[in-house]
Amino acid sequence: MKKIMIVEDDKEVARELLNLLINSNYDATILEDFFNAKDIILKSKSDLILLDINIPYLNGELLLKSIRKESNIPVIMITSKVSETDEVLSISYGADDYITKPYNPTILLLRISNIFKRYENCTDLINYKELSINLAKGIITSDIKQVILTKNEMIIFNYLFNNKDRIVSRDELMTELWNNDEYINDNALTVNISRLRSKLEELNSSIIIETRKGIGYILV
Repeated sequence: MKKIMIVEDDKEVARELLNLLINSNYDATILEDFFNAKDIILKSKSDLILLDINIPYLNGELLLKSIRKESNIPVIMITSKVSETDEVLSISYGADDYITKPYNPTILLLRISNIFKRYENCTDLINYKELSINLAKGIITSDIKQVILTKNEMIIFNYLFNNKDRIVSRDELMTELWNNDEYINDNALTVNISRLRSKLEELNSSIIIETRKGIGYILV
C-alpha cells in the first residue's frame, strides 16, 4: 500500500484529504509538527507528499526546495494560489505536479495514480556515455558527482534518451509529463528543461540537450 503524507495546516482540508486517500486504499497520514516538517517527511519513508504552499514556519515552496537537496520523493503542490507564477515557482523547486483549491477529488486521485505509474514503469539502470542513470531512484552519477533529479526531470531525460536519434517536440514532452492536454503548462516545461541542463553541467557531462528552434529538443 502506497504511503502518502499530507502537509496542510487547514485541519478541515487535511481531514478531507485523509478520508479521500484512505477510502482510495492509500496509507495516509497528516503532518502535525510543521516546525520540524522536513526531518519528519524524510524519515517517514512516504511514497508521495501532498504539500500546501501556505504552511507555518517555512512556506511550502521553500520546504520543497529544502527537501529536494536530499530526496526526490514525488510532491504534488495543493494550494489556493492560482497565479501562473506560483505554479512555475513550485515546478522550478521540484514539484512533480500542482493542483489548486477547490480541487476535484477524482482529478487529484488520477494525478497521484499517474505519478506512481510513471515511477513503477521506470527501468532500473541506464549507462550512457560517462553517466550512470538510475531511473527508479532519479539519480544520475558521473565520476565526480551524483545529482538527484525530480520526477519530471527524470521523465524528460528518459524520454529524450529513448528518442535520442531524433528531435522531440515540446508537445510530446508535455504529453509525456502530464498525460492530459488540459493540464499542460508550457512555462513549466521550460523550467524543467533548464534545471535538467544545469544538473548535467554539474556532472561535467558531455551529454547536451540541444534546442532546435521552433521544433523541439534532441539529446546529443
